[in-house]
Parts: sequence; structure tokens; C-alpha cells
Amino acid sequence: MRDDMGTLVAVPRPVQRVVSLVPSLTEALARSVSGLLVGATDWCTHPPDLDVVRVRGTKNPNLGTVRTLRPDLVLANKEENREIDVRRLRDSGIAVWVTVIETVPQGLASLERIFTVALDRPVPEWLITARALWSAPPRDPVVDVAIPIWRDPWMVVGSSTFTGDLVRRAGMCNVFADHPERYPHMDVDRIDSSGADVVLLPDEPYLFTASDGPEAFELTPTELVNGRMLTWYGPSLIEAHHMLRDLRRLHSGGRH
Repeated sequence: MRDDMGTLVAVPRPVQRVVSLVPSLTEALARSVSGLLVGATDWCTHPPDLDVVRVRGTKNPNLGTVRTLRPDLVLANKEENREIDVRRLRDSGIAVWVTVIETVPQGLASLERIFTVALDRPVPEWLITARALWSAPPRDPVVDVAIPIWRDPWMVVGSSTFTGDLVRRAGMCNVFADHPERYPHMDVDRIDSSGADVVLLPDEPYLFTASDGPEAFELTPTELVNGRMLTWYGPSLIEAHHMLRDLRRLHSGGRH
């Protein structure tokens, strides 16, 4: 069978031991199939009570630890994980399934393929609910937003990102969506004068807080938001839909 990259992956049957190198996929599996996960990264924070072996980070997994776990399958992502780590695991005889997710529809389809094709399991109820919530055509944008992801130097969400597609489908317009880079460096004054109705400050990958971030903006209101709602795909898509709907209504003013 082929993963999202089109690579043939010899997945054994049945799959009983999985290591996930992607926080979103870790949460998706942990919420859906009890006892399947045996390893995850240090960044896999959901569900909070997940009790599995930790294999270090997404960019520097301890491949030796992964191998000792004897996984039937390792889950990875093109953007979050390094190609060299995927290649080394495959050279060890371990099946690695790589996902490619840059839009909400891609995320939903990729998750369904993981369960039905890679794992030979039924589609979980939360995924059916998420698909129903996000299946409507994108709304006309009613709120302009800027989304910094880092400071010193400041960086924002640009073009061709999952986050950008997510907010667009929630009725928001990323003011830097036409930038040629996916995560461009941006002077904070330019962000503040971009015309955005609100600046969304997530708590990951940079941990923006009430005392670290909002004070940099003099012209534009800011909202501290859960970064998991903007960047994760999985069960969080349900919560994200409700959160972004409420933010859109809050900052849309008299526009409809």
C-alpha cells in the first residue's frame, strides 16, 4: 500500500505496535485504538495521561529507542519529521507511513487512510464528526487575521499552510496568505499595521503569553489562543471549529 508520499509501504497484518513521531497523529490514535501506541515523541502532549515510551523530539528522534520498541508501523509527517530519519528507519526494516497535510481536506483524508488502509481499522466517530463540521464550502472571509508563530525574529503564517487553510475555512482571512513563503519573517510594525482585525497569538511553537506578545502591538487587538487548535489535525479539529467560530463572531463587528 502507498502512503501520502506515494511510497510503497509493506505494513504487516495485524498492526499491533505503533510509534508516532507526530503529535497530532499520536492524539488521533490514542483517542481511537486503546493499547496500539507503544512510543511517541516528547512533544506528544495529548492526551495528557498518555503512558508510552518517549523517543525524544520530532526532529531528533532516538532511532535506537524506536527500534527497540519493535513497532509494526511508525507514523511520520513530511513537514514535521526529517527524511533522513525516515530513511534510516526503513533501512532497518521498519515500515514508516509518511503523511502530507497542508489543508483541512488533506488532513481529513490522510487520517481516514491511516485508520482504514494502514491500520485496517474502522473510521473513529470523532473523525466523522470533524469531517461533517469542516465539509461546508469556505465562508466568505469576515475577519482579517495575522498569525505570528515566533518572535525575535518575528515570523507569521504565510501561504500554503494547514493553519492558513483552517482559518480560511472558518471565515477568516490571513492577511499574509499571498506571501510567497510559508512562514516568512515579518517586522512586528508591519504585522501591527497590516490591517488585521485581530492578531492571533498561539502558545506554540512560540509560547506567547499575556506578558509576552500582546504588548508589541499598539494598533491591533490581540487574542491568546491555544496553538493546538491552529496547527494540530485530529480530534482537536472539533474543538478548533468551535473556537474559531466564536473568535470570528467576536471580531466581525457589524459585518456578516
